[in-house]
Amino acid sequence: MKDKGTRFFQYILEDNAFRIQLSRSKSMPLAYVKISSEYLTHVGPVEAEKALLSVLEQFGTIHEFANVSRIDLFVDFVSSVDMESWDRHAWVTRASGINAYSVDGEFSGWVIGPGGEISCRLYDKTLEIEQKSKKYYLHDLWKAAGWSGTDKVWRLEFEINRIVLTQKGLSKLFDVLANLNGLWSYATTEWLRLTLPNPDDKTRSRWPLHPLWGYLSSVDWETNGGPLSSRFSAARVPGDDKLFSMGFSTLISYMAREGITDLYAGHEAFITALYNYHEGKSHFLGLPFDDYIAEKVAIKGRQFNSILNSMTSSEIHDQVEQYRKQSDGE
Repeated sequence: MKDKGTRFFQYILEDNAFRIQLSRSKSMPLAYVKISSEYLTHVGPVEAEKALLSVLEQFGTIHEFANVSRIDLFVDFVSSVDMESWDRHAWVTRASGINAYSVDGEFSGWVIGPGGEISCRLYDKTLEIEQKSKKYYLHDLWKAAGWSGTDKVWRLEFEINRIVLTQKGLSKLFDVLANLNGLWSYATTEWLRLTLPNPDDKTRSRWPLHPLWGYLSSVDWETNGGPLSSRFSAARVPGDDKLFSMGFSTLISYMAREGITDLYAGHEAFITALYNYHEGKSHFLGLPFDDYIAEKVAIKGRQFNSILNSMTSSEIHDQVEQYRKQSDGE
């Protein structure tokens, strides 16, 4: 549970599967929920909705199925085509913004229509995982689908927001899932096309499709979208890559400051200095050092959802009341 809510949703619950914002107002929906991409990759949208309903039923009466506020349709693929081999004029689209991006001088992808009711990204997913998201669980899924482990994987992704879905008469999940082919066709043939520009023809709508776009726009969404992830944890724990990179960087910085070159000597000196520093803080706060550490671990455990609560009913009531007062600004 977050320590504060928002203006319309006073209570926020979050783990690695759901971010649930709950409202006390009868004029607002009971909940506004974001489902994580990792959880969707693990169980799929239908099972995710079932699991979500089982959670929400503990907070109120569910009178109807949830409205879909946004969907992300994407295809991951490997191609020998140079994604930087065309300029922005090759994109024929209803959107106004067309942007190309790079990371450390390496081309990373295109973004069309950022911030709009529909937007598209064609980007280097392998680079994005390495540089930002760290979603390494996708590697196993790609390998199951035939990925070599070294080829660059590109993702074509359309973000379609609620206003477009309702215009198409698609408000509920079962409506959306029954019309994925139509949405993909609309996005890749009417809203956006990648073409081979013809300078002799000023009518851009007549320009021929780029062969790559011909393959991508013909994806059949009625077929199986690929294997589901076999492993999932609701805990939001940082991975080894992040923890050990941060820890190693901190240790090396301390060694450089102190002029220590031996790793083991540096580790011993760092741990001693770390203990002395935080022992002083715990003494200033009037806490036994073990209690100080236990409190710090409990806070992180709550943040990561890695340690289960073991509170009495009165303690739970006190925390709920404190949370309500903070949310209301009391």
